Amino acid sequence: MKQWVDLNCDLGEGCTTDAAIMPFISSANIACGYHAGNEETIRKTLLLAKQFNVAAGAHPSYPDRANFGRKEMELPIQEIKSMVIAQIELVKKIAEEIGLQLQHVKPHGALYNKAAKDINIATTIAEAVKEVDASLILFGLANSESGKAAEKAGLNFYNEVFADRTYTDEGQLTPRSEYNAMINTNEEAIDQVLQMISKGTVTSTNGHTIPIQADTICIHGDGEHAVSFAQHINSIILASNIQIVSKA
Repeated sequence: MKQWVDLNCDLGEGCTTDAAIMPFISSANIACGYHAGNEETIRKTLLLAKQFNVAAGAHPSYPDRANFGRKEMELPIQEIKSMVIAQIELVKKIAEEIGLQLQHVKPHGALYNKAAKDINIATTIAEAVKEVDASLILFGLANSESGKAAEKAGLNFYNEVFADRTYTDEGQLTPRSEYNAMINTNEEAIDQVLQMISKGTVTSTNGHTIPIQADTICIHGDGEHAVSFAQHINSIILASNIQIVSKA
């Protein structure tokens, strides 16, 4: 059984629950302005992270505010690298201005999903992270190309799992277009998280047991029950004698 796990949340995206969720997480992924947010919200979210001793990370996206960064874009590789670098550097600069060190990078939405499947995109993102700061941890989908690219680049990598998403037999997230992509009850989500942490496995939608490494768990900051779920999952993990920390 793991002795620790990271609990992360995407923040600075315009939700009103950021401050209420902060006490229950260990890492915050902060929108960089390309899908949501701006310099003001970046600074505000970083100050919250500093206040609650939460590790701060950049959450770069495709330049697509209209679709909240959830629509895949066909862009030249060099343009993807440049935009990722620009977003990380912006959050890093503001963090340093308030005396905070950036810890990690987690791509957002369609960029995250593309990197999970496409080694070229994954490699481009890993190279961008390394170019800004080789000590940054890269967050990416467990059992994906992102981890391979991070390893090749010599970056620390956190395998990310999801509390509220189901998994295929291949250990990938069930596409959101499928009827059974989401886990709809807190009880099922908690059971899945505990299985992933304690046993290193997840049960697919077809009932198969799939190996999975859970270094960081994503919870979502939107939705009417976001804060209560964050509090609940935090207390359940701690009650299982597992520390919630951003680094071992």
